[in-house]
Amino acid sequence: MDAAVEAALHGRFLRGLDLAPRNDAVRVGDGSITYEQAHERALVWAGGLLRAARKPPGTVAVLAAKGIDAYVGILAALYAGATVVPLQPGFPTARTRRMVRAARVGAVIADGAGWAQLPELMAPGPDGELPFEAAGPAGTLPVLAPASGSRTHPGVERIVPDAAGALSAPRAVRAADAAYVLFTSGSTGRPKGVPISHGSAAHYFGLQDERYDFTPHDVFSQTFDLNFDCAMFDLFCAWGAGATALWAPPGAYRAMPAFVAENRMTVWFSTPSAIPLVRRLGGLAPGALRGLRWSFFAGEALTCQDAADWQAAAPHSTLENLYGPTELTITIAAHRWEPERSARIAVNGVVPIGQVNGGHDHLLLGSGGEVAATEGELCVSGPQMTRGYLDRADDAGRFLEHEGRTWYRTGDRVRRIGDGVTPGGELAYLGRLDSQVQIAGWRVELPEIDHALRGCEGVTEAVTLDVAGPSGTELAVFYTGRDVPAATFARQLREVLPQGMTPRHYWRLDEFPLNSNRKTDRGALRARAEERLATAPAPRTRTHDAPARPARTTSTPTT
Repeated sequence: MDAAVEAALHGRFLRGLDLAPRNDAVRVGDGSITYEQAHERALVWAGGLLRAARKPPGTVAVLAAKGIDAYVGILAALYAGATVVPLQPGFPTARTRRMVRAARVGAVIADGAGWAQLPELMAPGPDGELPFEAAGPAGTLPVLAPASGSRTHPGVERIVPDAAGALSAPRAVRAADAAYVLFTSGSTGRPKGVPISHGSAAHYFGLQDERYDFTPHDVFSQTFDLNFDCAMFDLFCAWGAGATALWAPPGAYRAMPAFVAENRMTVWFSTPSAIPLVRRLGGLAPGALRGLRWSFFAGEALTCQDAADWQAAAPHSTLENLYGPTELTITIAAHRWEPERSARIAVNGVVPIGQVNGGHDHLLLGSGGEVAATEGELCVSGPQMTRGYLDRADDAGRFLEHEGRTWYRTGDRVRRIGDGVTPGGELAYLGRLDSQVQIAGWRVELPEIDHALRGCEGVTEAVTLDVAGPSGTELAVFYTGRDVPAATFARQLREVLPQGMTPRHYWRLDEFPLNSNRKTDRGALRARAEERLATAPAPRTRTHDAPARPARTTSTPTT
């Protein structure tokens, strides 16, 4: 394969095509498509995109739910030499409008749901501006929608795929060209666009090829939506090996051992929130997932208990905890789970995030902005770092200039740990910078409280939040497990936490709410806590002799 093609993100697919042309590249429900079929279809679609536009589209949105059209759409946009923007038809229209406008989308590939959403998306905004770039004839938007029948929309130049107009090969791209753009939640309330270049992706996946032994016989889970960067790991690791990417529907969690066995799944990747879910549904019996060879978790803190339980269910699997923000190309650090060693060096019962990927440098910033030796905010510089947000105004505060180099500030607090085994030591995740809060003069580490709560009798999972209550900022806890009396919390936490770090409110849930990326939805928990505090009876007035900050426990099972 040509070196330039090999360095392109879609070069991963072409390599899989060479290795296993008749393997399924993707399976979604009862549908599947082989490498040969996907390649041919993507070339046809890419040719259609290029013919319909007045100029080659710089950015192509794939507005499709997870299905064959979405996967082929991503490949077709890359073959056309465009930047891909995966979008979810189920997202609020106003949010999607902001994203397509920020990315300057000039063409769309849509499934049926995406096609139905287009009229609302294309309407002028409150400022009178249109969200899409007018790239087609007479200022129209080129749209390839293979599943939308013969319907039309005003302002749309409908692309009809035609084999006669297929590209003979993918268009050339440069390493600096953006391969895809993903959007993260911004502190301003508007999504921030993160472009990832072909060069950054090439460095990243080259490291994965060195670290893992994926083959055409592997079947990868696809638990993440395609607008979440971890989905790129599954997809392009699988495609680079000629393996199959298999959509894991929500129902798979109800019978995980059967799902893994029936689909001969060998590689699992999800957020750690999947582990308690599978456990509650009876899927983590010892040896229940023995078909897995690799198990990966990312996106949230992975507890040692969850890692141990998953490892017992998947005894032939190597388990890794991966870490990384979107701005650093999927993941930037990894820790391989070893039960005794990992638990020994863990902080707050959380599996370490390991060492930073090869080819990168990192430093820790102290609270005053100084470089710290052992603990602080993680900053990384190297080939996986994005060149900046689509809106450069978003760069402020996220990038650091130090010693003539640019570093990305992750906003995550980490600690250097060492056990004399790993050269240079590893990193332990302590939480977001905003997970350290001030409560009545106390500097409180929320992850430390979570860890203490998980050690309480009857508690399975716990999330501590700082919330606005009638008397100011207070600590509130949601937990799963058995109904725990207030006295039990007070007695057990008193043994491990200072009184100023003891939460005042506790609510039991049958399960934690999850967001679209299957992470614990802390925003939903916070809103629920503040609503309960707003309607709770006023606390009794303390006497001078009464203990400061007495625990006030409400233990109400809810779903």
